[in-house]
Amino acid sequence: MGKAKFVSNKDETVRLFENPVLEYFSHIHPATPVVAYVPVMIWMLVLAFQAVSVLNVVWSFALGLLLWTLTEYSIHRWAFHYPPRSAWGKRIHFLVHGIHHDYPRDSTRLVMPLMVSVPLALLFYYAFAAVFGDLVYSVFAGFIIGYVAYDSIHYATHHMPMRGKIGRFLKEYHMKHHFVEDTSAYGVSNPLWDFVFKTTPEYWKKSNGKHSQSSTHSSHEPVKTDSGGEQS
Repeated sequence: MGKAKFVSNKDETVRLFENPVLEYFSHIHPATPVVAYVPVMIWMLVLAFQAVSVLNVVWSFALGLLLWTLTEYSIHRWAFHYPPRSAWGKRIHFLVHGIHHDYPRDSTRLVMPLMVSVPLALLFYYAFAAVFGDLVYSVFAGFIIGYVAYDSIHYATHHMPMRGKIGRFLKEYHMKHHFVEDTSAYGVSNPLWDFVFKTTPEYWKKSNGKHSQSSTHSSHEPVKTDSGGEQS
């Protein structure tokens, strides 16, 4: 189990790039994925209903959503949390994900910048087209809505109360990934693949999966960590 550390838990940021254009596009408003990709999802569904039957749209849309959850888990676990060894590797890791763990409440870097998400979206679209043929539109629509949900939930866990039962669970699950045990709980929008790949957190295993409100720290209650900072 790895004890998670951070530099600052305030809503503040640090400069990543000397180039002002790159620096500008490394920041993003949390609503941007919704504005940019929900119309794409809707258009994909329009094309899907023109290409295949309603039944095929429904099951392939669900498949696309499931594929997103696996992609979310895989990228977070094996790309974002790959332990770098070289100086270049450490630099790239910091740019991609390390900065988020160092400054977890930086509201301008909680969702993926378009300069990263758009090329990835195109890559997945053409990969799905090669594999699924006419089902590509509905599969991609499900994949896209999964991505938008992930980015929205991720922002909410860091900056919104999330008072409902599911919301409280997701917030605690992700906050403990940041502040208690960063070698588990790789699912952000859901814990499905943590169960499949046995990466549920130690606290979850010890409590047999019982969600204890008494053990939950509010995102506004400071808790000291080994790094000398405060969890909130």
